[in-house]
Amino acid sequence: MAFDPLSPLTTEDVALRFSPRILFLSQSAQQVDAVFRGEPVTLAQAMPMRDDVSTDEITPLPILTHYDEQLGLYPYTGFKAGERLPIGPGMVSVADIEVVVAGKRYGKGSSREHSPTAERLAGVRLVIAESFERIYRQNADNIGLLTSTDLGLVARIQAGEAIALSELLSGRDALAAAIVRSGGLLRFGQVHMRDIRTAPRGDGGAPKTLFEKIVARHALRTALTPAEPAVGDGLFVRADWRFIHEYYTAMAAHMLHASFGRPLTLQAPESVVVFEDHTSYVQESPAHVRAGLVPHVQRMVQAQRQFVADYGLRSHRTLTEDEALRDDGRNVAGISHAMVAEHYALPGQLVAGTDSHTPHSGALGCVAFGVGTTDMANAFVTGAVRLTMPASLLIRCEGRLAAGVTAKDLVLHLLAQPFIRAGGGVGKVFEFAGAAVAAMSTDERATLTNMTAELGGLTGIVTPDAETVRFLRERRGVDFTLESWMHSDAGAAYAAVMDIDCAAVPPMVAAPGDPGNGRSLADVPGPVRIDIAYGGSCTAGKREDFAHYHAVLRWAADRGLRVAPGVSLYLQFGTTAVRDHCIAAGYMDAFDRVGARILQPSCGACGNCGPGGSSRADQVTVSAINRNFPGRGGPGSVWLASPPTVAASAIAGELLSFEQLQARHA
Repeated sequence: MAFDPLSPLTTEDVALRFSPRILFLSQSAQQVDAVFRGEPVTLAQAMPMRDDVSTDEITPLPILTHYDEQLGLYPYTGFKAGERLPIGPGMVSVADIEVVVAGKRYGKGSSREHSPTAERLAGVRLVIAESFERIYRQNADNIGLLTSTDLGLVARIQAGEAIALSELLSGRDALAAAIVRSGGLLRFGQVHMRDIRTAPRGDGGAPKTLFEKIVARHALRTALTPAEPAVGDGLFVRADWRFIHEYYTAMAAHMLHASFGRPLTLQAPESVVVFEDHTSYVQESPAHVRAGLVPHVQRMVQAQRQFVADYGLRSHRTLTEDEALRDDGRNVAGISHAMVAEHYALPGQLVAGTDSHTPHSGALGCVAFGVGTTDMANAFVTGAVRLTMPASLLIRCEGRLAAGVTAKDLVLHLLAQPFIRAGGGVGKVFEFAGAAVAAMSTDERATLTNMTAELGGLTGIVTPDAETVRFLRERRGVDFTLESWMHSDAGAAYAAVMDIDCAAVPPMVAAPGDPGNGRSLADVPGPVRIDIAYGGSCTAGKREDFAHYHAVLRWAADRGLRVAPGVSLYLQFGTTAVRDHCIAAGYMDAFDRVGARILQPSCGACGNCGPGGSSRADQVTVSAINRNFPGRGGPGSVWLASPPTVAASAIAGELLSFEQLQARHA
């Protein structure tokens, strides 16, 4: 099936018929097998459905080296039912499956548009789930893939009943419905976005959150979007910065050139930043090497470099080990969203990036959120970024975190809350406030906003203050003056308020399978032996994270302790600025004495594309990364933990906090 991003579904309220052979993403692998054997399976037989099916399962990361029709061979190849992966390459595309059914929070995790694209290319026309993650559903809209939360459709489709398009679009905002009817965002943009203008709005009227104020200052006026968007309304905004990385650029270029020809006219190209940050160590990724995908990655990277050259775009490249040895310190590189916070974003700005962890920069008091490939492609040629107006949650973090407890522990604690696990944060803005946040450094605040992606939110934001000004001055040499409007108004509306007693938050971990599997480290039945310890990623590769790694490992080195036998410890910088700081601060001696392997800035193991991931199912990893969905860090099990817990566990050879390690060697 050829993929034409400009093929309209329909502009009429037609009745659509679907193949009655439905793929149920069930918790039972046997029910999945039955579908592919051609046996009739009902919803009742297939229940319960798998919840939390992530984009890592729909299209595992190595598949992202494909960005064209080849994607249609791979949907659900990482989907796990019980202990099995029941869906292999090509199975969906030959099975006459047009409808897929799943449980809650379908499409959580990465912003990769490859997932709905792979589904559509395999012949899937409709995905029905109890609920969807925001980015996945928006990506599906953008390519004309239908989605619904009405499980009652299943029996009707299996009975051969035609379903009205208006019914499938029921409950969607007007903009989403118009985009789907147009056949996707690019075609919609061709027809409706030729004349868009900034429509700045003042801060008067009803009390507003800081998020609402920033969006109002960046909103664009169009014929199909409301002048004063309410929660749930679709709108377009102008971004101060748009960024993309190599897993998306080739796909965006492919669809843009196919749609509009060459050369393209890019809007405000000076505000586009291109990063090469996921593939520096791909030659050491077991998944990529085993599948013979390294040449595909190299072609993908080259396609990005060509796009940068063709359009004169600003770009940053991470360093290979050999390049790092020759680096004279002038190279500025690292993980995209960490780099945006270090070099570009400012309070009050709006940032859009093709990574679900774009909210990282919200720590500076700006609006930063992730989008898919088509959203960014459309933004390249129109200057407009699509947004559905979200509700906000106020997370009041009172008290102070105990010594040895970090922002990562706080996020894992939040992820374990029933309200969050039930999807209460999906699509919302997380505004972090309170005495504990006020006492945090910008690096620690960035951990909170970064992992808004795991909390299910659109973004996270912290009101800028004196700490923000300090960070900008000392880290970036920017003398920034806060403006009087840069705060949430008293009386601003929130969908809910969560009060967290930070003094009661213990060292936390998240058990393998989902970041929401949080529990106190003290409550983990032990001991849990480990094979790999990984400290790095955008979440945990910042200066303050390395201060935590160093505090533990210096303590260990001074007592003659080393990484436990049979354990590999990897420490990977988030950016070259972090690396240079660690060298200047004298951290490297302790890292070397305990036997850690130091890695240059890159996403690495977090995306299963570098050292620190597992190569066997029996391996156990403790990692400071942000998500541990099945297959995310290799075939083994991944426990999430804070930087000090990762370092302490590497020395102990089992899950252990720094306090527990100190007690053991008192």
